[in-house]
Amino acid sequence: MNILETILTHKRQEVVQAEARTPFSSLEVQLAQAPAVRSFRDALLRQDGRVAVIAEVKKASPSKGVFCEHFDPVQIARTYAQHGASAISVLTDERFFQGHLDYLRAIRQSVPLPLLRKDFLISRYQVAEARVAGADAVLLIVAALSDAQLRDLLEYAHALGMDALVEVHTEEEMRRAVEAGARLVGVNNRDLTTFHTTLQVTERLAPLLPPGGILVSESGIESAEDVRRVARAGARAVLVGESLMRASDMGAKLHELATAV
Repeated sequence: MNILETILTHKRQEVVQAEARTPFSSLEVQLAQAPAVRSFRDALLRQDGRVAVIAEVKKASPSKGVFCEHFDPVQIARTYAQHGASAISVLTDERFFQGHLDYLRAIRQSVPLPLLRKDFLISRYQVAEARVAGADAVLLIVAALSDAQLRDLLEYAHALGMDALVEVHTEEEMRRAVEAGARLVGVNNRDLTTFHTTLQVTERLAPLLPPGGILVSESGIESAEDVRRVARAGARAVLVGESLMRASDMGAKLHELATAV
């Protein structure tokens, strides 16, 4: 069993437990009180033509361990907002990434930028949970979903007024994403089964996104030159986590990436 399969096995159990604590019907009632949606998609279409940066609040990963011992998600998000981020991605997986949905809730109260819930979403319950917590967009990983699940979660997110960043890593996954109706596609340069990372994935898959789609390059973005490289391939935005979390000066690193193109 690879790491993605391990995560999904645990995630299915997690969703069952969450629904036992708070039934879906209760979540649906809470949706009416959810904060207004901020357009994630519009935030990525920068008026100055620069490549937008989705800056990620990420404490740890299964492959690299803890990035930040003194982890203050709200302060990190504020730093991102002050230094050029167009949107913020918040890891909410607890078991493997040491994230939490409470981080997203707290950031929503403190930062005006659109928020992406970054997790392994496999059910409508998690999408509703994200909206109630204040997320403006959700990540849908094609490798984790059947065609029917992908289409259903995409439609449900849109019905709640949210955007969905549909993540792909192969040509086949790009085809599936496009056929499901995705227009905001994230190319993950990291293979979720091996964690090997190369920007060539963006270069290979970018031409397969039809006109009108918005391409986000995810993972492996460490320098201004990396941003320029994926921009040449067609990326309108980059999602950056690890290189920001490891930076000695997070704000300066973000400014470097946000002004690269």
